[in-house]
Parts: sequence; C-alpha cells; structure tokens
Amino acid sequence: MSLQLVIVGLPQSGKTTVFNALTRSEAVTGGYSGGEGEPNLATVKVPDPRLDVLTPMFNPKRTVAADVQYLDVAGVAKGLAKQGMGGQLLGYLAQADALILVVRAFEDEKVPHPEETVDPLRDLDTLLLELTFSDLAVVEKRISRIDSSIGKLRGPERDLHERERVALVRCKDALEAGTPLREVELDPEEHRMLRGFGFLSQKPALVLLNVGESQLGDEASKLVQQARESFGRPGLEIESLAGGIEMEIGQLDAEDAEVFMADLGITESSLDRMIRLSYQLLGLMSFFTVGPDEVRAWTIPQGATAVEAAGEIHSDIARGYIRAEIISYDDMITVGGLVEARKAGVLRLEGKTYLMRDGDISNFLFNV
Repeated sequence: MSLQLVIVGLPQSGKTTVFNALTRSEAVTGGYSGGEGEPNLATVKVPDPRLDVLTPMFNPKRTVAADVQYLDVAGVAKGLAKQGMGGQLLGYLAQADALILVVRAFEDEKVPHPEETVDPLRDLDTLLLELTFSDLAVVEKRISRIDSSIGKLRGPERDLHERERVALVRCKDALEAGTPLREVELDPEEHRMLRGFGFLSQKPALVLLNVGESQLGDEASKLVQQARESFGRPGLEIESLAGGIEMEIGQLDAEDAEVFMADLGITESSLDRMIRLSYQLLGLMSFFTVGPDEVRAWTIPQGATAVEAAGEIHSDIARGYIRAEIISYDDMITVGGLVEARKAGVLRLEGKTYLMRDGDISNFLFNV
C-alpha cells in the first residue's frame, strides 16, 4: 500500500515550509491564500535501515523502499467549511489516509497572522472545527437526499437507505456535540456504507505545532503538552516541528546537515520522525521480500494475515496462496542468509491465517 498524507492548515501556518522540510522539495512558500489550488506533491522513500543491511546480503538488481506521498493543499480559511468546502480541496482531503495538521506557533513580523496574534491553541481549535463543519455539511446533505427519495423506494433498497440514515443521524449527533467521527462506533456494514464519504474527522490526524528556532527545547515541549491536554484524543497525535529550520537542513548535504542538527540538538530528521509517527498513528508495519532480483519493503496494517500481505504484492498470489516461508529479520541477520536459515531450522512454513510481524521476511508460494 502506498501511504498518502495530506498537509493542511490555516493560511500563514507555514504548511508549505513543512512540506519542503518533509520532502526535501523547494515549493514556493506563501503561494496559497485559501480555497482552491493545485497541491504540491512529492513521493518520498520510507527510511528503513534494515534494507541497508539486507541489500549487501543478497546483492539484488534493485532495492525498493516503501514510499509515502505527501500533498500540500490550499489553506483552509476560517469559515470555509460553513460556506461549503468543496471541489478539489475537499476531494484531496477526503482521499487522504491521514491528515497532517500544521498549526502556527512561530512569531514572524514578515508573515502577519490572519488573526493578528499567534495563538496555536486557538488556531488548532479553529482547524478542528473546520473539519467537523465540513463533515456535518456532508452528513446533512446526504440525510436530506435520503429523505427526499426514500418514499419512492421499496424492498431491500429502501431497507439499505434506512440503515444508512440511522448511521448518518448518529454521526450528525456526534458532530454537533463536537465528537470527531473516528470516535463514533460503527459496525462493519455501517463502515462499508459510509466509507465512500471520506469524512475528515474520521481520519487519523497528526498535529504539528510549527515552532521557530528560538522555541526549540523547553518552550516547544510546553506548547505540545498544553495542546495535548486541551485536544488530545484517540487517533490524534500532537508534536512540534521547526519547519523553517528543518527546511534549511533538507537543503544541505548529509555531512553538513548532521553538524547543523547536532548544534541545534535535533537528533532525528523531520522526514524520519514524521514517517515513524505516521506509521504509529495508522497502525502500519513493514515486511520484506528478498532475492537476487529484488529486495523490497512492503507496508501493511498491523494484524494483517499472511494472505493479506501476499495480496499487497499481487492479488493472484493471495488468490492462489499455498503457504509462506517466513523468517524474522533478526533471525536472518543472525544466520546470514536463506540457505543458512533452512539449515538452522528458523525458516518457518505458515498458512493463510498467520499474523504477520514487523520485519518478517517472506516468500509466498502460490498456484493459480
């Protein structure tokens, strides 16, 4: 699966700067004034040091890391959702696997804040409300359409619409109470019925408080703690990032970047950190396939079965699944190769229901 993360924020929050920091891009900052606009788009490889170890072990023709796609979309101006967030902007947000919500915490006289003062807690509340209002507008519109057409329906089709309406009313009540839809309990059938709406408050979200260089350290930690106390809830994580500094680091070569980061007390690159946090937020993990042609990392949900992992490679492999030869990454490194793994008896045969573990190295046997 290719992960898509959409970066969104209020105008002048520095989200394009954050995009540049995460993707090593050079997109023009300050280019959005809110509303519609073509997104900045970049695909980056997921850093995984395990690939660097497996590659010389197998000397493949190519090594393929998992990838993450970042979209930096137009700013969400205050009140936009009540007016009716739609068109391309809503489409980009609805398709995201997760949202990265950039909230301004830095002071900069050259970049005036639309509200005249910098207040990250106020802005985060505004941004979350915009997502809620957008979902509420979609829910109310759909309920209205069902009400206008249900009298003409009969049999199973009417029953389906009635069940959908019950689920939507429950969503409406939650949204009006300020509860994001990710916290609304839906049964599997209701999930299927509502999946196509791409509700924004149903998506996992990573909040980034965009701090300035002078705020690194204790001040940034204090801001994060305050935001967590006020807004922390399931499926929403809050961290800080010095977007401007991280963007500068992204333009340096590896050696200079390492020195710069050490001087500022930054121990992990923004790209590595954000991908790690995103994987945790979404409950994702990686498994590997290895051989002389290719060493490759694949992304799957935690709790995925062997046959589901096989389907990530190709649907035919899942359809014709026989069994999987699996060895953990740690065991592979200990024994030094597949031949040695077989001799040591650490290469296991697993059936369809085997629950994959992070770092499993797998060879799927199938017949179609």
